[in-house]
Order: sequence, then C-alpha cells, then structure tokens
Amino acid sequence: MSNGTTLTTCGPERAPIPVAQRGQHLVVDLHCHLNVASAEALVRREVPDLPNPFAFMSDASKATNAKLFGAIGRKLNGIDERLEDMDRLGVDVQAISPSPGQYYYAVPPEVGREAARLINDGMADAAAMHPDRLVGMGTVPLQNVGMAVEELRRCVGELGLRGVEIGSNVAGKELADAEFRPFFAAAEELDVLVFLHPLGFTHGSRLAEHYLDNIIGNPLESTIALSHLIFGGVLEAHAGLKLCVAHGGGYLPAYWGRMDHAFRAREDCRQFISREPSSYLRNVWLDTLVFDRDQLDSLVRTHGASRLCLGTDYPFDMGEPDPLGFHDHLPDDIKARLLGLNAADLLGLSACPHGCAHHT
Repeated sequence: MSNGTTLTTCGPERAPIPVAQRGQHLVVDLHCHLNVASAEALVRREVPDLPNPFAFMSDASKATNAKLFGAIGRKLNGIDERLEDMDRLGVDVQAISPSPGQYYYAVPPEVGREAARLINDGMADAAAMHPDRLVGMGTVPLQNVGMAVEELRRCVGELGLRGVEIGSNVAGKELADAEFRPFFAAAEELDVLVFLHPLGFTHGSRLAEHYLDNIIGNPLESTIALSHLIFGGVLEAHAGLKLCVAHGGGYLPAYWGRMDHAFRAREDCRQFISREPSSYLRNVWLDTLVFDRDQLDSLVRTHGASRLCLGTDYPFDMGEPDPLGFHDHLPDDIKARLLGLNAADLLGLSACPHGCAHHT
C-alpha cells in the first residue's frame, strides 16, 4: 500500500481519520494508555472499599510501582509530554486506550456506567485536541451488558471513538459466558475494534514476588481469555469481530499445536467449534509487544504479517523503549504493515505523508 493511500475505514458510515505520516512508514502505536482522573475520583467516592487486584504483591514490587507511578503520572494522565515522547520515538499516531486499572467491573453497574462515560468523554476530548496524532478507544461497563452495549454505541456514534478496550475477565466471569454475547454481537455489527488487555492474574498469590503477576500473569490472563473465546465458540459465532490481544496474544501463539491436538483427540474440545482452534487464533490481531526479535520473527512466520500491530504499552516500564528499532530488521513490506498499515486498517485512518495531515 503506497504512501498517501486512503486505508480501509472503520465502520460502514465513518469517514477515515486523516493522520500525519512523518517518516518512510506510517507508525501507529495500538497499545498505549491514558488515565482519566475524574473517573477514578468518582469511583473512589462511590466505592471507598474498591477491591485491590494487587493486594498480594510483594513489598518490593509495591515500592517499585509507587516510584513508577510517581515518575509517569503526568504522562499517564495527560497528553503534552506524550506528544514529545511520540516525536522522540518516531510514533506518528497513538491509539489511546484507558489505563487497565480503569475497567471498574467490580463496582455497581450504575457507578460503572458513569465512570465509563467520564473515561470515554476524556478519550474523545484528548483525541480532539490533536486529531492527527491521537485516536481514541473507550471502555464499557461489562458488569451490565445492556449498559455496555448502550455505551459502546455512544462511543462509536456520538464520540467517534474507533475501538474499546476490555479486560480478560469481568469480575471473575469468563468473556465467553453467554451473558456477554450481546456485547460481541454489537461490536461485530458496528465493525469496531475490541482491544483485549489483562490486569494481572486472577489467581496471583503464587506470583507475588519478582513482579511475576505482570511478567507471567498478564500474558497468562490473555492466554486463558483467548482460549475461552476460541473453545467457547465466540469467535466462530462472530467471525467478523475485530479482536486484538495485547502482549503478543500471551502464550497461545507459541503453543497452539497443543490445543489443535486436543481438538482432534477429545470430543469435549469440539463442543462449540467446527475446526481446529488455531484457525480462529489466526483471525485475531496481536500486538508486537514481545521484546525479543526471535519471538517477533516467529509471530510473523506463524501468525502472519497481516494480523500484527505495533504496541508499546506507553508510558509503563514494561513497554517497548525503541519501537522502530525493534522492527527495523524486518523486510520493508512486512515492517510497513506491522508499524502502521495494519492498525490503520483496523482504526480507519488515512495517512498523509510528510506530516501534511497536521495542517488540515
């Protein structure tokens, strides 16, 4: 796809968003976060005993996290410093999504709905300030699916957001549970991106030390959630769903042969699906936040270059510090897809080379 080409739009009636391309390739970061402080204040006011998913974490990890959030607070809660970092890193566009701590699935539905509205309004406001550099993704209160679908439609129809971020479970319930099907049906109907991002591991007591809750727990959560979506038949029932999974999809893309064998060998692994599980896996998009070039090359070889998108996890310490350099060894046509063209297709972006979109 050549420079200046209008890419696939996100949704049948939504015009593509013009964005600025400053270098040889369009660079779109699909995995970066923005915290909306007003929503956090609302939830803490309404639910003073909010569950802490990291209560079990070691004292050393808690202390390190406290220093981290002190250092990145301005970047996580605002956009001015992130634009400077984007320029330094060579990132043309960030698809900003809520900080994972802002899912708020454990609060009463009405509180969750109001928090989601504040977050989504904040995402839309941030994107509107720099429309050629920032694209918004929202959140929905999945603890009440009716409210979630209503807010999803508002995100798309009123706010112009191009995706929603969801957790890997909803207060302990698997995403493949029947009650969540209306949400996935609505996302498929609206042709909107669903970005699956975990928040630690649900049974993390064995992962308290060494920050293992994040190092192992986050990708393990994604692995479990994606496995349920596959084996539970969600991806078969909603073949047009645009689903992207953070952290390279967890461990499943590196060990898909085992689930294919189970499908062939066991009838209980064929209850809700009609073909090998890996075929559904390869219909899912993954980000490239895997930190090792050999692992990236393996994803390109086994998953395919058309389903991978650059992700940095900005502004967290477990992010990729050199996103362009990490992909620089790839053939140019593959690099172009991973750096930005695939994400632009998912989000409905129209790239203008040499930054000319900045002046529109």
